Amino acid sequence: MSTQQFATQALHAGHDVTSTSGTRAVPIYQTTSYVFDNADHAANLFSLKELGFIYTRLNNPTNQILQDRLAALEGGVGAVVFASGTAAIATGLLTLLKSGDHIVASSSLYGGTYNLLNVTLPRLGITTTFVDPSDPENFEKAVQANTRTVFVESLGNPKLDVLDLKAIAAVAKTAGIPFIVDNTVATPALLNPIEHGANIVIHSLTKYIGGQGNSLGGVIIDAGNFDWSNGNFPEFTEPSKGYHGLVYHETLGAAAFTFKLILEGLRDFGGALSPTNAFNILQGLETLDIRIQQHSKNALALATWLEQQEEVAWVNYPGLASSSYKELADQYLPKGQSGIVTFGAKGGFEAAKTIANTTKLFSLLANIGDTKSLIIHPASTTHQQLDTASQESTGVTPDLIRLSVGLENLEDLKSDLKAAFSELKKTVLV
Repeated sequence: MSTQQFATQALHAGHDVTSTSGTRAVPIYQTTSYVFDNADHAANLFSLKELGFIYTRLNNPTNQILQDRLAALEGGVGAVVFASGTAAIATGLLTLLKSGDHIVASSSLYGGTYNLLNVTLPRLGITTTFVDPSDPENFEKAVQANTRTVFVESLGNPKLDVLDLKAIAAVAKTAGIPFIVDNTVATPALLNPIEHGANIVIHSLTKYIGGQGNSLGGVIIDAGNFDWSNGNFPEFTEPSKGYHGLVYHETLGAAAFTFKLILEGLRDFGGALSPTNAFNILQGLETLDIRIQQHSKNALALATWLEQQEEVAWVNYPGLASSSYKELADQYLPKGQSGIVTFGAKGGFEAAKTIANTTKLFSLLANIGDTKSLIIHPASTTHQQLDTASQESTGVTPDLIRLSVGLENLEDLKSDLKAAFSELKKTVLV
């Protein structure tokens, strides 16, 4: 493990300049495939007797640097990147689970993830029990004989609930199943789930890690701390039918899941990240540490200001003294609580839509984590496909507005919202 600090590793980890002809910037290896030295070299690569590059659907030098850097920042033994955050979640679960398996998940998941677990995976015979994550005992009560993973978001989107990761990790460990944490909103600059017992960490790289709103990407980081030989996962201890009899746990040890993601997940589902997007995400990653601090600072200041506005019914931000998550935020997110703020508009559904329609600096679009400030009304957009009960469980109410607070001047952001509130008084609050 490196003794270098986070900001330094975000700039340097994974890149040996002597192996890239001395290039200070990470090169873009824009190629689909790689020339083998000879037939024996090719055979050795395919049999894992040698490690190297075969085909960009499986691995690529630019992607590898990004993978190594993210693994270093999260404290994992390996990482695999994908075409999007959703591709990472879907590929990870489908690599790990089979028909008849069961997931216990927090109910406060992002709408797209909730739909994957609630609608799509059941068609493949994989079911999920959603629980209120505010009480870790709810996870324990939901574990069944066929449960094979616990899945949560460290900071829910858009509920912004901070979970007691250590307590939930203890439940998963007792059950002998891996604990998966989506750490997209918090980022490794603010929170390392592996330090609190997570076995697998997922990110949408599209969000804060990329940070510029220009490239899709996702990653799975393998902590290397789960015992795949505990009897619950025979596909790790028995010869693989999909890879000429390879026994993952025996051959690859702590990195067994990492290689299974590549050799089966990427090979069979094909959700590979493009090298150009990997390069773009690396540029964002270099400034993550300083950006997320400013995102958090702006978000806390704006949330405090919103609490004082008469057009606002309520405000949710984990760093606020009024937040029910403040104690857990102090424990798990002492360096900052990221850049998402939600609030309720007086006047309900139509008032919230009016505010989202009226802002100028806050762009109305479906993304978070950009350097520029963003706004959306989830009930009519990102979560409209969920029924009322499911919306409520994920933290979405008709009046809720989600802000992704960017790096603009705080006073300019306040002025933009003030103008929207003034319009609200003319059209809705009359």
